[in-house]
Amino acid sequence: MAMIDVSGLTFAYDGSYDNIFEDAAFRIDTDWRLGFCGRNGRGKTTFLNLLMGRFEYRGKISASVAFEYFPFEVENTGLDVLQVLLEIVPDAPHWQIEKELSKLAVGLDVLERPFATLSGGERTKVLLAALFLRENSFLLIDEPTTHLDMHGRETVARYLKGKKGFILVSHDRDFLDECVNHVLSINKTNIEVQSGNFSSWFHNKQLRDGFEIAENERLKKDISRLQAAAKKTAAWSDKAERTKIGFSPNGDVEKHVNRRAYVGEKSRKMMARSKSISERRERAVQEKSDLLKNIDTADKLKIHPLKYHAPRLIELDGVTISYGEKTVLRDFALTISGGERVALMGGNGCGKSSIIKMIVARDENIPHGLKISYVPQDASFLTGGLSDYAAARKIDEPLFKAILRKLDFSRTQFDKDIRSFSSGQKKKVLIAASLCEHAHIYIWDEPLNYIDILSRIQIEELLQQYQPTMLFVEHDRAFCRNVPTREVRL
Repeated sequence: MAMIDVSGLTFAYDGSYDNIFEDAAFRIDTDWRLGFCGRNGRGKTTFLNLLMGRFEYRGKISASVAFEYFPFEVENTGLDVLQVLLEIVPDAPHWQIEKELSKLAVGLDVLERPFATLSGGERTKVLLAALFLRENSFLLIDEPTTHLDMHGRETVARYLKGKKGFILVSHDRDFLDECVNHVLSINKTNIEVQSGNFSSWFHNKQLRDGFEIAENERLKKDISRLQAAAKKTAAWSDKAERTKIGFSPNGDVEKHVNRRAYVGEKSRKMMARSKSISERRERAVQEKSDLLKNIDTADKLKIHPLKYHAPRLIELDGVTISYGEKTVLRDFALTISGGERVALMGGNGCGKSSIIKMIVARDENIPHGLKISYVPQDASFLTGGLSDYAAARKIDEPLFKAILRKLDFSRTQFDKDIRSFSSGQKKKVLIAASLCEHAHIYIWDEPLNYIDILSRIQIEELLQQYQPTMLFVEHDRAFCRNVPTREVRL
């Protein structure tokens, strides 16, 4: 057992006035299986890069293990898979490589294939197997589920559950629950480590947030009551003080001459009580200011679906999809009626995205006048400012930015080029734009890639409340349990 110690960690990117981390300190055990959680843009990938020594920082990170980063960059993708593996782990015996690949349900024939021919999911499995074969290494696994279908995620989760010594960045709740035993979370003001899986961490967070919100409301009432009491006591004190000096009605004799000491003492006690109430109020204000610092707000989102004049919005029949000489789908039929939320399910390469692109491209089977709002799988093409993007897409800019604020964008992000956004923030730009559009059907292709868990929950609640007509592809099991009214398996 070894420890990774982080103390006084402070880091900001060149040219930025805001620190990503400030005086962060924690300890983690190298035998743990850590899930790494936090809102998009909080610095999860940045922290992994700091562990790899890729940036300069203030503070101290000490560890007795070597760090390995996933996804691992393969320089020569023309090599056979076996050659690639032996470059990563030269001393690994052949039987051990085969054993690791079999645990990941990868056929041994893959070893003789050029690495370049592997799918994204196959590359993920092959490289994870190789990196876990390295001795005395602690793995930093960044978003391994991106290229994995639902079955692939289940396989990799089982594989990781049998390992130890890694930090895993993922926003898939079921995936995290399956394979981690500790959670490392980046909050608004600190980084914390907690034992358990994602569900236990999230439950504790909800309890803590609920307590802070209830305590905040109690202190608000206390402050109001103490302010009123202080004002009333001060008025009594002033009134008592004024009775110390005065004259009789005929004006020739000063009244209360013998009562000045009594009235003065009464006034002094009133003033002391007023001061005490003010001090209690200030303490309550200070207690209140210490609350709510780590609560991630998840404001309700809205969507603007239109009602179509006909009961059926989409009707496909006899669709065949081929990639080169390979036919992956034959005589496919699909109908979507108003109010349905249809999930296209199936493994990688079975034609899900092709069906979506066919519909968005206005196939002849799509009725005239149907308004579609589309979220593509890839967001890397985004560039320029948010205002320019809103104008180009012809959406309401204030509404667009208000939705992004609800999805945890800071106002400083509004002045940046979208190219500088994290992958999750870019995907949020596409989703926010779609939510601004008035459409009959919303077609989303893997909308949750890279998006943080709290935002996923916001989007789920939105779709459950407004029940727009939808067709989507998604591999997040929790999302696919909670959102669709119907599944279509390919």
